[in-house]
Amino acid sequence: MLNHKRRSFLTTSGTATLSAAAFGFIAGVPGRSFAMGSTMARDVDILNVALGLEHEAINAYQLGAQSGLLQKPVLDAAVLFQSHHKGHRDALISTIEKLGGRPVAEKPMAEYARALNAAAIKSQEDILNLAARLELGASNAYLGVIPSFQDVNLAKVAARLAADETMHWTALSGVLGRQLPGAPLSFGA
Repeated sequence: MLNHKRRSFLTTSGTATLSAAAFGFIAGVPGRSFAMGSTMARDVDILNVALGLEHEAINAYQLGAQSGLLQKPVLDAAVLFQSHHKGHRDALISTIEKLGGRPVAEKPMAEYARALNAAAIKSQEDILNLAARLELGASNAYLGVIPSFQDVNLAKVAARLAADETMHWTALSGVLGRQLPGAPLSFGA
């Protein structure tokens, strides 16, 4: 299910794909003039797309945790990863607000369940495949927008978020018995 090519997140289906594509789109949009200034408005737009990815990840892990399909050690990892995403969410909300922006709201769980096709999840492996796909998409999305930030400190934050997403993907891939990428520079290209 997971295509290991560097740009696989652009061709797989699901909300993370749309979110990652939206992330790329926002990064390429010329700055708009808002009361906060076009530079900050552009950074806030990018951060809000990132916040949308974090809302999605939190809810995906919640769906997995509530499914009853995860065995104890995997459930513990899912809850840990969800806590990381909650920390990412909180940091993004705080940053967006400090920049004078308005954070995007979290959608109802039912919308995430539909978008992630939760009804098709029948096993622990299905959940792990979904989580790995979302984590890879988020990692590549964060890495892809680093050069788009006008504020170098925000670029550093995006790099740190990408590192967390890559760590999650690596752990999930290990549980799924997948080989790690053999080529250097496998992420973000």
